[in-house]
Amino acid sequence: MTEKGITRRQLIKQGGLALTAFALPLTVFTKFNTMTEHNKFDVIIIGGSYAGLSAGMSLGRALRNVLIIDSGKPCNIQTPHSHNFLTQDGKTPKEISTLAKNQVEKYKIIKFFNGLAINGKKTEKGFQITTQTGQKFTSKKLIFATGVKDVKPDIKGFSECWGISIIHCPYCHGYEYSNVKTGIFANGDIAFEIGKLINNWTKDLTIFTNGRCTLTKEQALKLKKNNIKIVDKEIDYFVHNNGQIESIIFKDNTSDTIKVIYSRPSVEQNCEIPKQLGCVLTEQNYLKIDPFQKTTEQGIFACGDNATMMRAVSYAIATGGIAGSMANREIIEEEF
Repeated sequence: MTEKGITRRQLIKQGGLALTAFALPLTVFTKFNTMTEHNKFDVIIIGGSYAGLSAGMSLGRALRNVLIIDSGKPCNIQTPHSHNFLTQDGKTPKEISTLAKNQVEKYKIIKFFNGLAINGKKTEKGFQITTQTGQKFTSKKLIFATGVKDVKPDIKGFSECWGISIIHCPYCHGYEYSNVKTGIFANGDIAFEIGKLINNWTKDLTIFTNGRCTLTKEQALKLKKNNIKIVDKEIDYFVHNNGQIESIIFKDNTSDTIKVIYSRPSVEQNCEIPKQLGCVLTEQNYLKIDPFQKTTEQGIFACGDNATMMRAVSYAIATGGIAGSMANREIIEEEF
């Protein structure tokens, strides 16, 4: 819709598109006003962090009516700094997302709704999304940029340190913690793989299995050959100072000082709506997608952390851009 309520299709019929379409603002606001605005969109994006905003920008530049629904609770809320992202290295996640939203808000055809989407269903022409406060919105396409939630162990201190000194990615945080006493909170094959990886950043490395070690003899020998220690004591709690880990206290009352720990907890989807709509999950609980960010359900796309183990800001932004452009492409193919 244009500002005067005339659709682009009507302008084409009137022969005025070339003269008029780019002279008129497409709407006069960005924040959704439930009292005055329609609830029909070309695309609804659920999740307004890096991936969702990136998808929104692609669609805004394609002149699509877009609604971004976001509850304002990103998974990296505790992370002090973001790294390995050109032009933004060392910025806080909040700085990056605020700049991103300010830029996306300039596309007036994009609207934002601050709230939680809780239900979705298929309709004759697309989809209907219902929020926690009862608002209903419809769209031709859906993009889920809802992220995942980490299933953290029930050990005192772990959650407080998560994203600060208990971290998941050496490319995001390893440089700042290089050549210091480092732990790996894992067991079995995943402990072996992380051990090989982190050995590049530090030679003072210990694997904490939190109970009986399930590494194979071959894996244990290879780790020992590379001076990587294995501790199989059960952990009681982590001592920390404002999220900065200082030591591990074991259940036998012994302890070990440590500067940083790498961990790869399992994940769950943040949003139940994709499953409500029939989207298939992988064995690791990520949304199953094709190379164009399409889920297993027609008209539904996913981007960012909910569809990949590659948890990086740059990757989320890249996949969001793909999801947005592919959703637009689908609409074009269906309507041309």
